[in-house]
Amino acid sequence: MGLQFWRFAVIIFLFHGFCFAEKAPYYTFVKDATSAPLISYYDYIIVGGGTSGCPLAATLSQNATVLLLEKGGSPYENPNITDTGNFATTLLDPSPTSPSQQFISEDGVYNARARVLGGGSVINAGFYTRAKSLVNSSYEWVEKKVAHEPPMLQWQSAVRDGLLEAGVLPYNGFTFDHIYGTKVSGTIFDEDGHRHSAADLLEYADPEKLTVYLRAVVQRIKFTETGRAKPTAHCVTFYDHVGARHRACLNNGGKNEIILSAGAIGSPQLLMLSGVGPANELRKRGIRVVVDQPNVGQGMSDNPMNALFVPSARPVEVSLVQVVGITRFDSYIETASGLSLAPSWAQGLTRDYSSAGVIVEKIMGPRSTGHLRLRTLDADDNPSVTFNYFQEPEDLVRCVQGMRTIIDVLNSRALSKFRYPDVSVQELIDLMVNIPTNLRPRHVVGASISLEQFCRDTVMTIWHYHGGCQVDRVVDRDYKVLGVDGLRVIDGSTFYNSPGTNPQATCMMLGRYMGLRILQDRDRISF
Repeated sequence: MGLQFWRFAVIIFLFHGFCFAEKAPYYTFVKDATSAPLISYYDYIIVGGGTSGCPLAATLSQNATVLLLEKGGSPYENPNITDTGNFATTLLDPSPTSPSQQFISEDGVYNARARVLGGGSVINAGFYTRAKSLVNSSYEWVEKKVAHEPPMLQWQSAVRDGLLEAGVLPYNGFTFDHIYGTKVSGTIFDEDGHRHSAADLLEYADPEKLTVYLRAVVQRIKFTETGRAKPTAHCVTFYDHVGARHRACLNNGGKNEIILSAGAIGSPQLLMLSGVGPANELRKRGIRVVVDQPNVGQGMSDNPMNALFVPSARPVEVSLVQVVGITRFDSYIETASGLSLAPSWAQGLTRDYSSAGVIVEKIMGPRSTGHLRLRTLDADDNPSVTFNYFQEPEDLVRCVQGMRTIIDVLNSRALSKFRYPDVSVQELIDLMVNIPTNLRPRHVVGASISLEQFCRDTVMTIWHYHGGCQVDRVVDRDYKVLGVDGLRVIDGSTFYNSPGTNPQATCMMLGRYMGLRILQDRDRISF
């Protein structure tokens, strides 16, 4: 057999995965970090088993030894977090072992970061939609494992029809594609309401070449500088949950790398803790500067979300985001249902709000940016993050336009059967202003409040924050960290904008796509 046959065989092998792959949740290669040796060696070390880290690890394991370090536990340990109805309970769980690590930005907005294998795809609302991209094969690889067509029941169908009445046209039916108009998109919940996260993509992995350690908190990346043109990443130090220290290092070989996939909070934080960041900030914390990189932690953005809670005159299904209106003024309108107000929020209200929906808008971008700074020297702690919501006027204009569209949807014929006829839109606005959605000061309630003030006062996160390690500022076009060797960042921290209406599909695609590119470079195979 000739060389061309073997080149073709290797390509098929890489694209279709290892034939002896294991099925979730029965992964033999997933272990607690307490079982890790004091020192171990791999071709690739990936920090962060989230939406990019899992597909990246699965892909690289096809032709290299890979260590994936995840600071949280397994999504399969707790069946509650896999069901649609437990979304809010899981997301808001403040316990120290929760898959959702709570934090509050310096803007006074409640937020959360994933702390679980599978990352944000384990704790989010499940919406699956592509961004505009030419790498559809990597999306398709993801979709075979996690994406489903949602059932369209009463509330979601009514909001879909309301969006069309409000002029969010055309109707594009069911599609993963990001296109103007109203559409039904994918979900990572199957027909039984069970979640399929990025952790399921580890089914593609070669179980002989991949090792995953859970509850492994990486504290530092170690660099070697002697005899090198640039500092070169070669080891990471991590701790298990009982406090034992472990070290993982790269095998000898110029193609071996450490890859950060710890997300928009964790990746810039770990770079700084390892000495790559703004020199003045690092010195203030007593951190030895490896590379003065002032852009690390800069460009932090969080797409603001604003919403109206809509009490329903009839029972509604429990549903997460399935329908989206993609407007031409770059605001995205989405909905969920089967929600109820927390008892403390409902005190003093005469209306029964036990059955309700919520309609939200997210603005594209956003234009407003902030920064991330270290608060402590412990990678397990939350850093200080400022997003500067609505600092740029264009973001506020988009929010107001989005809220006006939501009001049009509420006043549509399609929503009329769910609306209490004696509850005005103004009452819904006043209700939202009175709900403690954040820690920001509130202004006057009533007819005098403007939609501009409403957007500022009731802003929430939609958990699509990004930035901190952006392309051409912190990493190059191959996601290699500028100023050092042997280190990449592959996750949402590299984004300038949140892609599409939800970034999870793109983060998973990015892990797969970059895994293939890295293997192509490693083995010099032309795809």
